[in-house]
Amino acid sequence: MKTSDTDILIVPGWSGSGPDHWQSRWEAKLPTARRVEQEDWYKPTRDGWANRIVAAVRAATKPVVIVAHSAGCSAVAHAAEHLKPHEVTGAFLVAPASERAKRAIPGMADDFAAIPQKPLPFRSVLIASATDPYCTTDEAKALAQAWGSEFVDAGDSGHLNTESGHGPWPDGLLRFAGFMKSLTAV
Repeated sequence: MKTSDTDILIVPGWSGSGPDHWQSRWEAKLPTARRVEQEDWYKPTRDGWANRIVAAVRAATKPVVIVAHSAGCSAVAHAAEHLKPHEVTGAFLVAPASERAKRAIPGMADDFAAIPQKPLPFRSVLIASATDPYCTTDEAKALAQAWGSEFVDAGDSGHLNTESGHGPWPDGLLRFAGFMKSLTAV
């Protein structure tokens, strides 16, 4: 699939993605991309965040591909429980935040900190770093296995965000292009 054939939903994690974050850059660069806005980026709740994702999926006019980062990855897993088969074509999940890490964040609702352990009803790839302070490699591999996601080791890359030097993240954009080519419309 080409990006022009899809509605790309950008799902940031806790605190949103700032203007220099690769998600914000991709949103500006990809004409069919739009951010799933949350009511409160600093106090996520399972139903609040999941419902916003489900509404964005159902408002789409083309096949949906989700691009999630950090706590946004588990928000996608929470939303998946409410989606019908074939509503989402694929998900590109980057640097998930572990349940352990989310529970340490002030304002994080317990129901959001818990992470669903069911396979996602769509194709997905999970990219994780060996040096992510919010998710160990073992935690990321366990999430990939639970969700049925292809696991990709990003090496020594921190949290794959602006602070770790991944503002533009060209390698990620290339990997996303490869993921898009592997998808077929549902």
